[in-house]
Amino acid sequence: MIELTDEMRDLLGTALADGFACVVGTVSKDGYPQISPKGSVMVYDRETLAYWERARRSAMDNVAANPHVIVYYNNQETRVRWRFHGEATIYADGPVREDVMSRTIQAELDRDPERLGVAVLIKVEKITELTGKVLQQRD
Repeated sequence: MIELTDEMRDLLGTALADGFACVVGTVSKDGYPQISPKGSVMVYDRETLAYWERARRSAMDNVAANPHVIVYYNNQETRVRWRFHGEATIYADGPVREDVMSRTIQAELDRDPERLGVAVLIKVEKITELTGKVLQQRD
């Protein structure tokens, strides 16, 4: 069972301001991995992460071709390190997009003044530590 904790919500919610933006790993349709910092990663609900995809470049193309992603959070001060493995879905319009945009931190929205971004939801399948220890896994 996946149940994202209040600690995860709090730390991910301040990751960019704290200087520890999450990194999202995606894979192209040809199998090439790619990573991108995403300052807007947030806990959307108890089993889902979300982020505002403002760049609309290779990470978005990769998610469209292959929904399997990983989100890495690394707070070097506290040594809290989580890897969230899951399946991503893009919401280019509609209520989910609007909800994620309304919850996105202002610093990220300021970088998308025309609000051309899309919402990406990640249904978390597994959470691991950097050591590989599984903290939670979907049944």
